[in-house]
Amino acid sequence: MKITAIYGSPRAGGNTDLLLKEFVRGALEAGGEVTEIVLRDHAFSPCIECGGCNETGICVLRDDMEKIYPCICVAQIICLAAPIFFYGFNAGTKALIDRSQCFWAGKYMLQKPLSERRGNIGKGYLISVGATKGQKLFDCILLTARYFFDAIDMEFTGHLLYRQIDAQGAIKNHPTALREAYELGLSVVQS
Repeated sequence: MKITAIYGSPRAGGNTDLLLKEFVRGALEAGGEVTEIVLRDHAFSPCIECGGCNETGICVLRDDMEKIYPCICVAQIICLAAPIFFYGFNAGTKALIDRSQCFWAGKYMLQKPLSERRGNIGKGYLISVGATKGQKLFDCILLTARYFFDAIDMEFTGHLLYRQIDAQGAIKNHPTALREAYELGLSVVQS
């Protein structure tokens, strides 16, 4: 089982990093093959809406996304972990999602979905934390994640979302979060 784990937080060692590390630990223990991508360690531009991918399904920008695209293409499972910034994804994570426009163009304009290359519809998972207790805290990212996973030909299968988590490492004080992330990693491989 090929899994791509995407660390979206700009803060090293932050709460979503800790949760995704537990997810990865579970997936590895269950026999998964995991590729980890730390977005803050990559330099890439946001989508410039040039339309260059409309003819080929390939982004024309040349930067570190060229290292990330293959990991998306071969993954049977993707787990994206990112914090909430102003009720949405942080900038680096949103840039990754926007740069996936080339996959959307391939799927919907060129009728060449990733599942044809990968051999199946994949499964997408989201892990996120936010500082407030707002009822709609995760509404925006859930919608965005659904369409990101659709563009890369994955079924949005599950999520772990935690409110009122802000200070670095605060997730360690949550009674179940780290265990839930670990168990999710186990279950995605075992199911």
